[in-house]
Amino acid sequence: MNPFELHKTRILKFISPEQAEQARQLLVGLNDFTVESGPEAHCLRIRYSVEQYSLEGLQKALTREGFTLETSPFDRMKHALYHYCEDVQYHNLKTPEPRTKNNSQEVFIKAYGQQQHGDQVDAAALNGEVKP
Repeated sequence: MNPFELHKTRILKFISPEQAEQARQLLVGLNDFTVESGPEAHCLRIRYSVEQYSLEGLQKALTREGFTLETSPFDRMKHALYHYCEDVQYHNLKTPEPRTKNNSQEVFIKAYGQQQHGDQVDAAALNGEVKP
């Protein structure tokens, strides 16, 4: 998996600029986590890795701390998609890579060479030898 796919940038929308500032002060202390002002006064832009955080977990933690996030129908749908994608990525990180041969092309060449097919030519006929 491309390591850049694991780093996410999201926008959190709060119901007031005051809540956004309080949440920023709370989140700034997290390790390997970046938080800054968002495009609007009541928004925060957050950056994190799926290996350590998830949008769903962050939203639940903020809600438990008393913060209220804006939840328009479009935002709920968008966040549900983010939650699903991040969950799949996280679980894919925990899945071991499938074992493959070092040189799979060579394996196919050998397998193809052992099969009878129309491309085989009798070497004796090429050398001018006569079969008994």
